[in-house]
Amino acid sequence: MTLPERTCIGCGHKAPQAELLRFTAQGGTLVPGLQETGRGAYTCRRLLCFERALSRRAFARVLRRTISVDP
Repeated sequence: MTLPERTCIGCGHKAPQAELLRFTAQGGTLVPGLQETGRGAYTCRRLLCFERALSRRAFARVLRRTISVDP
């Protein structure tokens, strides 16, 4: 049985779902974790990928909602 594969929205790297971090949105706030239901976005476990996804507004595009980030 093959594991589900997902793509990092920061760098585009494809990896098994268990190797990536999943984020969902609740009221415009990013929530990390696999337990949340609904549309999810995945990044590698590197800070660089997370920051790149934020700067490219990839979270808003993938999650289909406005995401606000506190500095």
